Amino acid sequence: MKNITKLIGVFLLIAGSVTAQQEKGIIGSNNWLNNWTDFKPNKQEYGEANRILAGNISVNTKLEKKNIYLLQGNVYVTNNATLTIDPGTVIICDSESKASLVITKGATLIADGLDTDPIVFTSNKSLKKAGDWGGIILLGDAPINRFGGVSAANFELNPALTAFGGTNAASNSGILRFVRIEFAGAKLKGTENFNSLLLCGVGNKTVVENVMVSFSGGDSFEVLGGEVKLNKLVSFKSSSNDYKFNYGTQCQIDNSLAIRSSFLSNQNGSRCLDVASYTTKDEVDFAKKQTLVVATNLTLVNGSENIAVDIASGLIKEAIYVSENSSLECRKTVISGFNPAVLLDSKIEINDKNLKRIKFEHMYFNFCNGNIFTEFNTNNEDLEGWYGNSSFANFYSKSDNNETFIDFLNNKRPDFRLKIGKIVASNVDK
Repeated sequence: MKNITKLIGVFLLIAGSVTAQQEKGIIGSNNWLNNWTDFKPNKQEYGEANRILAGNISVNTKLEKKNIYLLQGNVYVTNNATLTIDPGTVIICDSESKASLVITKGATLIADGLDTDPIVFTSNKSLKKAGDWGGIILLGDAPINRFGGVSAANFELNPALTAFGGTNAASNSGILRFVRIEFAGAKLKGTENFNSLLLCGVGNKTVVENVMVSFSGGDSFEVLGGEVKLNKLVSFKSSSNDYKFNYGTQCQIDNSLAIRSSFLSNQNGSRCLDVASYTTKDEVDFAKKQTLVVATNLTLVNGSENIAVDIASGLIKEAIYVSENSSLECRKTVISGFNPAVLLDSKIEINDKNLKRIKFEHMYFNFCNGNIFTEFNTNNEDLEGWYGNSSFANFYSKSDNNETFIDFLNNKRPDFRLKIGKIVASNVDK
């Protein structure tokens, strides 16, 4: 009986430790990255395509796992059609034609994979690299803040087929679940790139969860307007932003991950979170909702082997950037290894009104060269005083990534859940 009591005590301690580990950063009783993710996508061989996807898809169509598809050129799903992709299906995307998949307004994509059988979009090149092909674009009729309530995606696409925006916040563009998007974000004319997954005016009935973007040449995930909810997303070694929000999006993003490399960036930006309401003020209607992002349980980590040296060399910048007239509520999030953790637009006046729109609560700031600053201003005493108030319950640490996360160095199946403490159970009776 005595031994049983002690074993129960050890079990409760371990259970309590697991619960504590899950309070900040990505959460889950198990590592939800297992099975469906791939942190070495350039090592995979999928075989030759035996079907070609090209032109417009104007009737309901299904892609089957038994086939390998070559996505060629700009493929538009039109006429309110539904494109369904079976779990485990592989779509190889043509580099020469900068292949892209565009789900036009009113059409639907059902890409509903399984954790043991994910759907994969990847490059057709033998030596794969960021920006080999275009990306995936979902266009919906949820609200945006631009004048007239509508806009069009550019990216050298057909403007007649890329309109988005409307009044239906609950619109449904389909499902992306257990999907990998690899080596997308092709370079366009000038300085612009495709984004790996672009959500334009997408409504809250759309399901976007368990989606991994790897080695993106443009933004991994960009959300323009709409009211989409995002859950269990992974951005791995993007050359541009991991998660970008603009044009009045009302977005909730939960339990998601961004892993950056010090040596991958581009001139358009390379942040984990970039939150804005517009590119220029004259294009938006301020009577409409401006961008609001509610971010909970994110893990934003720089994977550098020597963060201090890379910071000193200027290779690392901020994890989060917030532009004027936009709002961010960030809670229970881990930010590890950035310079600094957060940067606010220099146009944001530091006052009670603005600080109430930019919230950081129950955060875990680790190994950052400063925490929260205003752009071009090295004096952040006011910001540190505000966000350092005990009522916000923010935590500050200086541990390396291997000490911070459960299994950071595992190249095949890493575990980026926060490691708060260890309990080692030895023999309870000797």
